[in-house]
Amino acid sequence: MTNDQLIYVLIFLAVAAVIIVILLFRKRSMTPLPMDEMEGHDFEYYCADLLRYNGFENVEVTKGSGDFGVDILASKGEITYAVQCKCYDKPIGVKAVQEIYAGKDYYERMIGAVMTNQYFTRSAAEMASKLKVILWDRDRLQEFASSAEL
Repeated sequence: MTNDQLIYVLIFLAVAAVIIVILLFRKRSMTPLPMDEMEGHDFEYYCADLLRYNGFENVEVTKGSGDFGVDILASKGEITYAVQCKCYDKPIGVKAVQEIYAGKDYYERMIGAVMTNQYFTRSAAEMASKLKVILWDRDRLQEFASSAEL
């Protein structure tokens, strides 16, 4: 085998290894969970319960329509939160971050957060970082559920 052939084989193996790792991670992280089957309003109540069981107080699910992008109001200590819940089958984009950023001000809350059964796009994460919006993704909700022992 020539040096060129050896290099091609090594590159092929490296690319194959990266693809396998990505596929294994995606398969592990996207194992269906009960929350994936919930309708929007049920998911909001589920998220409210997770917050209650994790030390949040004054947890209130807002009315369905006309909520200005805020599904849950809560507090923890002296900090007040406005939370938007997204139960989707695809990654969550910047729109959710924009909505909760505006909604937190409308409800005069200190912190805006988005809770989802999915993950966030890179753009959503960048915007959230800039706007200081908290993102609670699928993994974080599973941590909330584990500590709550639902």
